[in-house]
Amino acid sequence: MKSILITGANIVNEGRISPGDVLVENGRISKLGEDLSTEKADIHIDAKGKHLFPGLIDDQVHFREPGLTHKAEIYTEAKAGVAGGTTSYMEMPNTIPQATTLELLEQKYSRAAEVSLANYSFYMGATNSNLDEIMKVDFSKVCGLKIFQGSSTGNMVVDNIESLEGIFKECKAIIAIHSENDEIIAANLAEYNSNYGDDIPVKYHPKIRSEEACYDASSRAVAMAKKHGTRLHILHISTAKELGLFTNTIPLEEKKVTAEACIHHMWFSEADYDTKGNLIKWNPAVKTAEDREAIFNAMLDGTIDVVATDHAPHTLEEKAQVYTKAPSGGPLNQHSLVAMLDFYHQGKISLEKIALKMCHNVATLFHIEERGFIREGYYADLVLVDLNNPWKVAKENILSKCGWSPFEGHTFKSKVTHTVVSGHLAYENGLFHEDKNGERMKFSRNF
Repeated sequence: MKSILITGANIVNEGRISPGDVLVENGRISKLGEDLSTEKADIHIDAKGKHLFPGLIDDQVHFREPGLTHKAEIYTEAKAGVAGGTTSYMEMPNTIPQATTLELLEQKYSRAAEVSLANYSFYMGATNSNLDEIMKVDFSKVCGLKIFQGSSTGNMVVDNIESLEGIFKECKAIIAIHSENDEIIAANLAEYNSNYGDDIPVKYHPKIRSEEACYDASSRAVAMAKKHGTRLHILHISTAKELGLFTNTIPLEEKKVTAEACIHHMWFSEADYDTKGNLIKWNPAVKTAEDREAIFNAMLDGTIDVVATDHAPHTLEEKAQVYTKAPSGGPLNQHSLVAMLDFYHQGKISLEKIALKMCHNVATLFHIEERGFIREGYYADLVLVDLNNPWKVAKENILSKCGWSPFEGHTFKSKVTHTVVSGHLAYENGLFHEDKNGERMKFSRNF
């Protein structure tokens, strides 16, 4: 593997921004220093005027492989992520077939080893009847267990209370949960169906997949986790009301219940349905501007622990269908870092906090081995950013296989110029170097 010397960077790491150089050898950060210009390396990157972050770790993506590859593939979506600074991802089990057995789960790992430019991990999926399979999983090699407490793409809902109790009691892993109450959603949907049929205006999506549906499911999950001492991580918080279920009064390392915010719930609000339509139809729904601001502030103050994307592509043809048939989800991982950097340019967040929420805290929360920080001896997962290099999102520069983005037409103020994945220069000024793939992440856990 080629060695890399990065000089003159502003290094954003562990609460500080400091000038420095980084030497990468054999896949790892071998030296950090203020002046390493005399070191020999195969590749030299002059980073003067740019900022060097740890590579982003996205704890929630849907890459659609196997079975839904007309929308996305591990190969295409990992590349899109790398171009946006994401060096590692954790992918969800609601594919076809669903990753609910150890054999099917390992097939996804094998595929990623063949085609993924980024580092990878895959969640085991829970059902009402697969506790025996869950107990076979070595969670030092698997990021966590995914439970759908509300239906979304691919119906994997775990709605049997005895099954949920058994999983929460027995599973010694991080349980990542999609929390919405399907009974509440079904009742709301029936009401709107009676008025509009299938062609419900999408602006009513947050009324159908309502605050009540989210809070009811999340509060029950937290109560069950507390009852059994389970390590619970609630995904894509979408309401201000849910924030009372979490705390910022103890260190992340001590939390048993954690939370995630996604880019779209901090960027869009219900006012955007008029212009974006089904393109911003997600589950859980984008809700009010007040919810958006509360989520953002909770992310800042540590009530919400990490920022992710819930990257979930569908084709434009699918999205163009009437409300009841148009699937929820959209592509986001190419633009997650530059979106957060736009918040920085608006004065809403510091660069150090972005690194904390998208890199450090994800590694800490999931106990990822030797990633998420710029430290000597750690894997060299790095992203170099030019903070003052505006570019407009257009179809010709969208890399997700679905070919569209909810950010299309928006001009971001910052640009990712280089991405290093496990010591390999994978992306450089619009060009990909695909002669080495990413690696399977490992986890150090004692629960």
